[in-house]
Amino acid sequence: MDSSQTSPICQITITIRVIKSFEYRTSKNIILKIDPSLTTVGELKDICQKHIDEESKFKPFRMVKYDTLKIYTQAFGHKSQDLIINKEDKEFLNNENDMLDFVGVKNETELSFFNRDAYDQYVEDPKILW
Repeated sequence: MDSSQTSPICQITITIRVIKSFEYRTSKNIILKIDPSLTTVGELKDICQKHIDEESKFKPFRMVKYDTLKIYTQAFGHKSQDLIINKEDKEFLNNENDMLDFVGVKNETELSFFNRDAYDQYVEDPKILW
């Protein structure tokens, strides 16, 4: 087979932090292997929602409407002081049609998947409850 006819699949590993509650720091991770040049932001949201809907460990997370993705940290990058979400970076992955490599998703990137209204309330009043 001619190597010019094959297209190598560039799989990377990413972690999605599904955040149920900012105040209680309730989250669960989804670990995925994806090709960032073939996967859009909208497709990644759909993949995450499917995991939430189908995996039993996410049953308590199903009552939240997840609508926003945001990069938490990159491999070898600085981590936020906030343990649940990166509040310093104000950039959300809003365009559903953007490819993940275009928005900066690389191998070992951690992303947060959450409800935007809950995030905005948390940023206004970042209290931690027990």
